[in-house]
Amino acid sequence: MEKNTLVAILLSMMIILGWFYFIEPRFFPRDEDAVPGQEQTAESETPVEPAAGQTVLPVLTEPVTVLPADTQAAEPGTAPLDGAVDTEDAEDIVLETIAAETEERIIIDTELIQVVLSSAGGNIISYRLKEHLDKGEAVEMILPSVDANGITRESKAFTIAFGGQDTTPTDAIFRVSRPSPLVVEFSRDFSIIGQTEPFTLTKRYEFKNDEYMFQLAVSLDSPTVLNFNNAAYTLGFGPQIGPTFQKLDNRYEYRHYYALANGKRSNVRINTIHDSRFTWAGIAGKYFTALVVPDNNQYTLFFSDRPEPGIPDASRMYISRPAMSSSASTDVFHFYLGPKNQGNLGRYDTGENSFRLRNLDLIRAASSIGFLAPLETGLKWLLNFFFGLVGNYGIAIILLTLTVKIITFPLTKKSSEASFKMQSMAPKIKEIQAKYKDNPAKMNMEMQAMYKKAGTSPVAGCLPMLIQMPLLFAMFNLFNNHFELRGAMFIPVWIPDLSLPEYVWEFGTTLPLLGWDALRILPFIFVGSQLLHGLVMKTPEQQGNPSMKLMLYAMPIVFFFILYNMPSGLLVYWIFTNSFTLIQQVVLNKYLRSKKAAADALVESDVPTVIAPRRKKKR
Repeated sequence: MEKNTLVAILLSMMIILGWFYFIEPRFFPRDEDAVPGQEQTAESETPVEPAAGQTVLPVLTEPVTVLPADTQAAEPGTAPLDGAVDTEDAEDIVLETIAAETEERIIIDTELIQVVLSSAGGNIISYRLKEHLDKGEAVEMILPSVDANGITRESKAFTIAFGGQDTTPTDAIFRVSRPSPLVVEFSRDFSIIGQTEPFTLTKRYEFKNDEYMFQLAVSLDSPTVLNFNNAAYTLGFGPQIGPTFQKLDNRYEYRHYYALANGKRSNVRINTIHDSRFTWAGIAGKYFTALVVPDNNQYTLFFSDRPEPGIPDASRMYISRPAMSSSASTDVFHFYLGPKNQGNLGRYDTGENSFRLRNLDLIRAASSIGFLAPLETGLKWLLNFFFGLVGNYGIAIILLTLTVKIITFPLTKKSSEASFKMQSMAPKIKEIQAKYKDNPAKMNMEMQAMYKKAGTSPVAGCLPMLIQMPLLFAMFNLFNNHFELRGAMFIPVWIPDLSLPEYVWEFGTTLPLLGWDALRILPFIFVGSQLLHGLVMKTPEQQGNPSMKLMLYAMPIVFFFILYNMPSGLLVYWIFTNSFTLIQQVVLNKYLRSKKAAADALVESDVPTVIAPRRKKKR
């Protein structure tokens, strides 16, 4: 390996480091591109002129107190609420009434999910995925909070607030009915201070036995139109999707906010109101996602990362319904809480689902975006193809790596031939540099002429290697995010999950600065493969060059720390890439040397032999 190849490696390493620390964490920026359409911030709202024939509804600029219609006054003997309750007494009345009522828990158990619903607010407080595990238990998609004392507290999702996203959701006790084993209906009458007639809110949940998706119908039946600061209600999901995580660093775990609008999937700005006519929207983690599909595109979308005690990294989604233009309405939402994979999400494109939904394009929630997306899709197809043959994703990764090395062999061969030419030209290069050391212009001219005659250049060995960099990044995304690798075993006991770092011994604590919590073997094997490659390919001129030695031995150490906590699937790929590259390079070097020896022998055979005339003997 000569200087030119080392420069190529250095450039490659710099690009990889830049990707890991600057490009890749922002590959799906949390607040980069807003959904196309009109946007308003929560702090300012611009009045919109009504269209012709449109009913103009009153805008309530002051907080509105909405109470359960059967709330009792604080003093015994007071009649039920009829709209004449003072606002300042409302909080005491609500608290007393809720304390007097009994919360009811309803459990829905299907083949795929187990859901716990509460009559307090008609909310879902647990949504577990039975076929996917998180630390030995079913993945919880509605992440509970854990306070400073380690006490776990339930979260509330699919709440209803009468107003915008900043309004406190109702936690009144609802009536419960069960039309069928997989259908739960909550209903409650509410009154507004200053109005005598109550309105009815109904939340109807419908689950299916073979779906991660469920249907939520929200109905309002009111004697008058409902307009709470330009919204009838806001449906809220949060405070965070599961499974549990240590931190959101955009590498090992992340939260992306996106929506499909006008046929285009875009990342969505958080903490900003979006009136964008979206087809679907959602929150995505590394392997799981929460998506909402509304029955129409009239709703306003809002994402928030506002923390709360026990959940410093929150991810909330709010869907606000515009003010009602009639006294009764029913809105239907379909929510998907489950794995972010094409197999499950693709069912809602083809119609092969229990809700008979089709053409939703939900599969795009599981696909990558950007210029690497087609390449990553092709690699994913190959990986799944090999898995179908061998039934082990670890072996499938090895076969995929071998296939990639075979496909890129022409580039590798071209790079090696260029490097070999440059190595053979090294004596002439040194001769020119010494001869014209005082005349740089002449030196460059002579060297360019030499390169042209030899049919090569200093960048000829670098370019084929740099062309393969997008492939490396696509591989990184694939092995770091491919859902099927989650829980996929390669070697029992040692590598039981290719989506996680392997380990042979847990420390029981986290090492400061390094962030290591276990002893891992694959990073050491990776460094060994890199160092072995450097030792085998080292040339005599490198032994006396300290800078080249530093690069050969220091870069693998740098990557050791970068990759220490990476998924084991990624390290398996990189280790076998190094191994196949080493074998490939040894064979190529042997071939190139034999080719050069044959060429040299041919040149020698073409030199005419001069035979001296024989002297005549003296007589």
